Amino acid sequence: MECSYFGKCGSCTLYTLDYNAQCAHKQAHMRMLFEPLHVKAFDFFDSPSEHYRGRSEFRIWKEGNTLRYAMGTMDKKSTVCIDACPKVETKIYTLMPELLKKIENSAMLRERLFAIEFLASSKHLLVTLIYHKPLQDEWDEEAKMLENMFGIFIIGRSRGIKRVLSQDFVEDHLEIAGRSYCYHIIEGGFSQPNRLMNQKMIGWVLGHLENCEDLLELYCGYGNFTIPMAQKFRKVLATEISKTSIKSALINCELNDVHNIAFLRMSAEELTSALKKEREYNRLAGINLEDYSFSHVFVDPPRSGMDEASLAFISQFENIIYISCNPETLKRDLEVLTSQYAILHFALFDQFPNTEHLESGVILKRL
Repeated sequence: MECSYFGKCGSCTLYTLDYNAQCAHKQAHMRMLFEPLHVKAFDFFDSPSEHYRGRSEFRIWKEGNTLRYAMGTMDKKSTVCIDACPKVETKIYTLMPELLKKIENSAMLRERLFAIEFLASSKHLLVTLIYHKPLQDEWDEEAKMLENMFGIFIIGRSRGIKRVLSQDFVEDHLEIAGRSYCYHIIEGGFSQPNRLMNQKMIGWVLGHLENCEDLLELYCGYGNFTIPMAQKFRKVLATEISKTSIKSALINCELNDVHNIAFLRMSAEELTSALKKEREYNRLAGINLEDYSFSHVFVDPPRSGMDEASLAFISQFENIIYISCNPETLKRDLEVLTSQYAILHFALFDQFPNTEHLESGVILKRL
């Protein structure tokens, strides 16, 4: 990838290496990091080095009536103005300069504009304009013209206000293991930013599922992994604390004609307590936990990894599937788990080329 802001913008930190060298660097680091756990080999999945990111956010810098996109600098002490970002998907990349020009021409749209967020899918492009001012009907009228002009969806946000002109979601389609899946993704909820790598991650997991009975999933989000995995299991119980994500997950079951998943809005800690029968929850009404025979547990925790109680909880299952966005906390958690489990498969997914970030997948089986 070529970018005129390398060395200035802090978004890309591996800009001095070509993409092949980046992949080698990341694999070498992971081999060194996990050598104490006797991990000998990884499956490695690379990514396009540019136009891979379908979700992005930019601050807005103002010079009079002129607007520029802005990012933090390498030293994180200042801001650099940019006109383009080759990391984002082509439809975002193409829209960025034209959108800003049209916003500049409208006092209503440019006044106190603070940031712009983009959410792209295989079908749609949704743009969120974020302001430091209340938004009224007059804003809707001008934003609607912008929406029609570019064939996009626009949302306006300010403190306590969300103005939806047409819809606040995108639909995405993924091709995984010879089957097509449809996803309803609501603006503001978490979604995987690299569509191609997301497909590869899900496909890798599906290819290593064996002896499946029932599945327990923690941190399920909008059902990104849940929906495809459900075909391998008799029943699935999936938990998530975000109302927005649970709403999308239920819609995604309908879109994909999947009927063997029960979604719960509960934290991993709450479910742990419920399964241990330490406490009863009204949210479990209608769900008999005794009906499940869990052969696998799937976890995709935040960067902080898993807490001690949740680690102890998942250690009661025969098979663990662990997706991680932070190698350091993954190593910490595997140091605990490998006292009882063998690592059967380990994969690296380069979700974010030109950065140090790396997604990992590990499948463990009880010793």
